[in-house]
Amino acid sequence: MRAMWKGSVSFGLVSIPIQLYAATENKNVSLRQVHEADGGRIQYKRFCTIDGAEVPYAEIAKGYELPDGEMVVITDTEMADLPLPTQRTIDVLEFVPLESIDPIQYDRTYYLEPQKNAVKPYIVLRDALHKSSQVAIAKVAVRQRESMAVLRVHADVLVMTTMLWPDEVREPDFPFLRDDPPQIRPQELTMAGSLIDSLAEPVFEPEKYHDHYREALEEMIEAKVAGEETTKPAAVTAKADVVDLMAALQASVDAAKKSRGAKSSSEESDEDGEPAAKKKPAPRKRAPKSA
Repeated sequence: MRAMWKGSVSFGLVSIPIQLYAATENKNVSLRQVHEADGGRIQYKRFCTIDGAEVPYAEIAKGYELPDGEMVVITDTEMADLPLPTQRTIDVLEFVPLESIDPIQYDRTYYLEPQKNAVKPYIVLRDALHKSSQVAIAKVAVRQRESMAVLRVHADVLVMTTMLWPDEVREPDFPFLRDDPPQIRPQELTMAGSLIDSLAEPVFEPEKYHDHYREALEEMIEAKVAGEETTKPAAVTAKADVVDLMAALQASVDAAKKSRGAKSSSEESDEDGEPAAKKKPAPRKRAPKSA
C-alpha cells in the first residue's frame, strides 16, 4: 500500500504523527470502451463549449453555476487560500458507542499507520480506545474536503471512516409513509420472524460470499485469451505521428519543387513553345576607389 496522506491525530494535548492508507480497493474487472470493429480505444477530450477549443488540464478551473446559468469561476489558488484548520490533523472531538452511529452516514475507510517516532502514543490510544468499547468522533480534511470521521480499532490498527454530514443524508419521503398502514395479521408477522430465525447466524462471515458476476466475467476473458479471440489494435504512438509529419513535409517539398520546375519551364518558353531569349545579367557596379 502507498501512503496517500500524512498528518497527525490530535488527542487532547497529544499529537500522534500518522500516515493514511486506503483500507479498501475496487476489485471490479476494468473494462475499456473500444471500437467493436477493430478494438481501438475510445478517447474523450475536454472541449470548451464556448470556443470549441480543446482545454489542457493546466487551464481548467472549478466553477459554481448559478440558477440563471451564470458561472462563478474559482481558481486552484483561491481554493488553497480557504481556511481549513483540519487539513493535516485528525482532531478528536468526543467518544461515543459505535451503536449510536447509523451506517448510512459512513463514507470511506482508511488505515492509520504511526510514523517511526510515534509508535508508543499510537499504541496507547489504540489500546485505550479498544478497552473503552467506544469510538472516537473526529474532524479531518482529505483532498480539500472537511469531513466528520470515526476512529476505531480493527485488526490491531487504528481505522478511520469518514462520514457524511447530516444534511448530506436524504430524508425518505415516499407516498406510502403518509398513507394509513395496511392491516398486518399476527400470523404474517410470526411467519416473517420464523424466516429471519431460519437464516440467522451468530456472526457475519463475509469470506463465505463471492462475487459470481466478476468470476464469470474473468472466466469469459480467460476463455477468449485461451482461444486467441483477441484483437490487437493498431498502435498509435508519438513516433507514428512524427513519421506522418515527415511524410507530409516531404510531399510538400516535392510538390513545391515540381511547381517551381513547371514555372521555370513556362518562363523560358514563349507562347509558341520556342525558348525565350535569356536576359543578360546587369553589369556589376565597381566600388569607388578609396582615397
